[in-house]
Amino acid sequence: MALRLPLVVILGATGSGKTKLSLELARKFKGEIISADSMQVYKGLDIITAKATKEEQSVALHHLIDILEPHESFTVVEYRNSALKIIDNLIKRNKLPIIVGGTNYYIESLLWKILIEEPGDHVKAPPSRYLDHELPSEELHKKLKLLDPEMARRLHPNNKRKILRSLEVLHQKGKQHSRILDEQRSAEGASATGGPLRFPNAVILKLDCEKEILDQRLNQRVDKMIEDGLLHELANFHKQYNESRIKNSEIPDYTKGVFQSIGFKEFHSYLTLPEDEKNTEKGHQELAKCIEQLKLVTRRYAKKQNKWTRNRFLGRRDREVPPMYGLDVSDLSKWEEKVTQPAIEIIQSFINGSECNHLPLPMEPVATSVPNSLDNTHFCDVCDRIFVGEVQWKEHLGSNRHRKRLLKLK
Repeated sequence: MALRLPLVVILGATGSGKTKLSLELARKFKGEIISADSMQVYKGLDIITAKATKEEQSVALHHLIDILEPHESFTVVEYRNSALKIIDNLIKRNKLPIIVGGTNYYIESLLWKILIEEPGDHVKAPPSRYLDHELPSEELHKKLKLLDPEMARRLHPNNKRKILRSLEVLHQKGKQHSRILDEQRSAEGASATGGPLRFPNAVILKLDCEKEILDQRLNQRVDKMIEDGLLHELANFHKQYNESRIKNSEIPDYTKGVFQSIGFKEFHSYLTLPEDEKNTEKGHQELAKCIEQLKLVTRRYAKKQNKWTRNRFLGRRDREVPPMYGLDVSDLSKWEEKVTQPAIEIIQSFINGSECNHLPLPMEPVATSVPNSLDNTHFCDVCDRIFVGEVQWKEHLGSNRHRKRLLKLK
């Protein structure tokens, strides 16, 4: 029987053991690893972004790690285009592609045909004044409303990044963003979110861990980062990229590039203390606060990742989802039995085209408040707020805050 290599995707919350499993599978199947982490594409901050160590990277070739300078921008479209070239090359060389990461937008962009191709320059474009990035978000939204009212209806007026993206698509492709998305959804196998599956033989391995155990591991992980030199890493990075801006009274921007990374902005108050204050009681207290804040946001991020996986993969009613197999990582003493061996057996069954002894997780449709590109915006004139999507809108109408304001007005 001819071998057919699947596309292997390892999903799981931060700290669940994705790197460990990816290395085991790469070693077993002579595969290569493609990072799907939006922070690991940047150079620097190796500890806080939990990159595979140099020793771990020597086990198997890793792609899309350390490819950008900290200040550079990198869109999900750019990631997708880079990753697809690597996947195609690996399959041609009969190498197993293993996608690993916690940035689900990146993973979705590979699994489904959901994003518009890079705009071409051979079409007539609207005047460039519509692409003034310095304009306030509301002004840009008004322009979009004139040029592509359907897309404007789907976007919150404060979502400047997506508004600009729609204007750029219109400017560079000469066609409304909403129209392109509608055409994409009309393809066979497509859904409300976008186009059909890109890889019919993809398989997803989802690492599951009991919440209390994962929270404890994440706290310990932060402590280990401190032991491994996190403060030194942050201090050097701050000195190289942030210190001069602060001296010039510029506000540090934690919304772009690797500066968005969880763990950098949380230490801002400590990093900006004068050196002679860091070893004082005040400095120690500030550092303790930063460490606790990092633990808190890390736990929240893990919860958000798990929720996203449920909503966008197991909870979807309207699109084809690759089989997803749950692997319980709660008991590390049973890793081989509960994680490594089942994962190997699942992948081997895909390669051989044989029946798999493990059952995929059942689909569990859920009502999600995660907006998609078909959602309408709703304006509440009572609360003077805008909501995207029916779920968020209904939740707001039933909220105590809305009811109290409504009663007050009456």
